[in-house]
Order: sequence, then C-alpha cells, then structure tokens
Amino acid sequence: MTTTPPGAHSATGASRAAPSESAESDEQSLGGIVSRISSDFSQLVRQEIELAKLEMKEEGKKAGKAAGMLGGAAFAGWMFAIFASVTLMWALNHVMDIAWAALIVALLWGVLAAVLAVQGRNKMREVNPKPEQTAETLKEDAQWLKAQKR
Repeated sequence: MTTTPPGAHSATGASRAAPSESAESDEQSLGGIVSRISSDFSQLVRQEIELAKLEMKEEGKKAGKAAGMLGGAAFAGWMFAIFASVTLMWALNHVMDIAWAALIVALLWGVLAAVLAVQGRNKMREVNPKPEQTAETLKEDAQWLKAQKR
C-alpha cells in the first residue's frame, strides 16, 4: 500500500513537484539566509533588552521597598539616639560635670559612626549591579549567532 505525501493530490492525478523545483525550494538563497538571520538577531536583541528591563525593574522594586523600610528605621533610630543620649548625659551629670558627660556621649557616637561606616563600605563592595541572567543569555545568543554563520 502506498501513501500519498502531504500536499499531493492523488485523486486528480497530480504528482509531486519535479525534482529540480523541489531542490530549488529546499535550498534558500544567500540573501534569504542573511535576511532570516538578521531578522532572528533583531528579535533576539529586542528580547534581551526586554529581559534586562524586567530584571532591573524587579530589582528596583525590591530596592525601593528596602529603602523605605530603612528610611523608617533610620528615623526611629535617630529619635532613639537623641533620647538615649540625653538620658545618658543626664545620668552621667549626677557623677560628673555636664560638659564631661556630653563629651563621653559624643565620643561613643563617634566610635559607633566609624564602625558603621566601615561595615557599610564593606557591604557596598558586595553589590552587583550587573544583570546576571541577561549576561548569561547574551553569551548563549552569541554562540547561537556564531553557529548560524557556519
């Protein structure tokens, strides 16, 4: 039993295309290949840009929320620091002159500021602004493009 290939019309007596026509349709011209690669590459670039935008937008939202929380915490911490400093100066005033008490409190704040500055600088060094997923897919795209040239 013979099967009719898709597109062939056995009822009307039509047969497959002549071998020379089939070979021409299977082989694309160089211009067609370049056009297809160019179109694919353009689409790929657009997709990579969109991926980078989405990735950065997501990270921006996280950073915005974290910044808001840190801002609130900073204000509450500032208020605590003011009242704790005044309370400590007042307590030290019972055993020494108020000027010495104020100097001791100021020195404590200076030490704390130095420690926090060093820790903050070290944490900033860990920040990676590079969109890792986008960079990885760009490498894959470059490999794909090289394979298309061959």
